Amino acid sequence: MSVMIGSRQIGGGAPALVIAEIGLNHNGSVELAKQLIDVAADAGADAVKFQKRTPEICTPEHMRDVPRETPWGTMTYLEYRHRVEFGRDEYIEIGDHAVMRGLEWFASPWDVPSVEFLEELDVVAHKVASASVTDLELLAALRDTGKPIILSTGMSTMPEIDRAVDTLGTSDLTILHATSTYPLEPTEANLRMIPVLRDRFPGVPIGYSGHERGLQISLAAVALGAVAVERHITLDRTMWGSDHAASLEPGGLATLVRDIRIIEAARGDGVKHVYASEEAPRAKLRRVLS
Repeated sequence: MSVMIGSRQIGGGAPALVIAEIGLNHNGSVELAKQLIDVAADAGADAVKFQKRTPEICTPEHMRDVPRETPWGTMTYLEYRHRVEFGRDEYIEIGDHAVMRGLEWFASPWDVPSVEFLEELDVVAHKVASASVTDLELLAALRDTGKPIILSTGMSTMPEIDRAVDTLGTSDLTILHATSTYPLEPTEANLRMIPVLRDRFPGVPIGYSGHERGLQISLAAVALGAVAVERHITLDRTMWGSDHAASLEPGGLATLVRDIRIIEAARGDGVKHVYASEEAPRAKLRRVLS
C-alpha cells in the first residue's frame, strides 16, 4: 500500500520520502523559517514540517509561570510559547515559500484548535508527534479531517500504538518508528522495530523519525526498508533552542539525501543477476564453466 502526501508517494516502491523537520527551529522568525525551507529544497528533501500549538492548551499549568531565559530576555514559559508560535499570516507566507521551492509542507498539531487552524490552510497531511500518541481526542479530530496522517511512535508502548492506530484507521496512514531522546544514543535506536511494525500493521508504510547525531542510523533505517525518513534541520547546531543540538546542518541534510538515494539504488530487486559488467571478469577469472 502507498500513501500520497500531496504530490509525493510514500511506499509502493517510491523513493523514501525525506521530511525536513523545521519544528520550532525557526525560533519564531519567518525569515529563518524561509532559510530553513531553502536548505531543505537545496538538499533535495521532499517536504518540510512545522509544529503548531495553542499555548494556553499545550502549556502545563505548573509550567506557565516558570521563568525562562530566551534571546528576547527573561519571560514566563507561557510567554515564550506565544513568542515562537506562528499565526495565520506567517504560515501563509512560509507555506507559499515552501510550495514555490517545490516542497510539500505540513505540521504536527498538538491540540484540536490547531487541527482546525491547519485545516483552514488546507495542509496536505497531518503529523502526530510522539507526545500525542495517547491523545485520543486529538487523534479522532485528525482522523475526521480525511487527510493522510503520519504517526510517530516515540515514548510509546505497543498497546498505546495499537490504540492510536485503532483510532486513526489504517487508510492513508504512515507510521514512523522513533525514540524520543534528544539526542538519541545508538543503543536506543532499536531499528529492528521497523520490520516489527511492518509485520504488525500489514500494508501500512513504515518509516523512521530520527533524533540522533550523524547520519548512520537514518541510513541504516533505509537499508532496513524505511519508506520515509524525518530529521530535524537547523542552520547551526549551536543556536539557541531545545532541538538544534539534535538537528542536521545544511551539509548534513544534503549528504543524507544523497546517501539515501545511493542505498535505495543498491538494494536492488532481490533477484540474482549476472550483470553485463560482470561478463568480462567472468570470462577472465572463471576457470570452470557451468
